[in-house]
Amino acid sequence: QVQLVESGGGLVQAGGSLRLSCAASGRTVGNYGMGWFRQAPGKEREFVATINWVGYTYYADSVKGRFTISRDNAKNTMYLQMNSLKPEDTAVYYCAARTRNYGSTIQSEYDYWGQGTQVTVSS
Repeated sequence: QVQLVESGGGLVQAGGSLRLSCAASGRTVGNYGMGWFRQAPGKEREFVATINWVGYTYYADSVKGRFTISRDNAKNTMYLQMNSLKPEDTAVYYCAARTRNYGSTIQSEYDYWGQGTQVTVSS
């Protein structure tokens, strides 16, 4: 089993930055595809970004150019650097891992999920 724990969320003003971390334990996830998703109040959870085992990345159009997903396999940790934050980025952010090498934009293709971390962007 893999446990995922997110951290780094908080309150930030519009235009500011935050870096989220997702620490994995229980198993090495260096060969796993991983991703970030978010759920805003009253909305469905949606895809944000994904990274495969060799670092290939893919982003939702809404965050492209502002967010950067990365991973440090030596630390068994994934990151999401969020710049130029907007109020519409306010959501609970979840990290996820799948036992396949490639990432995915589809939630049901992930095997493990973190508990989420709140990001609030004030205008």
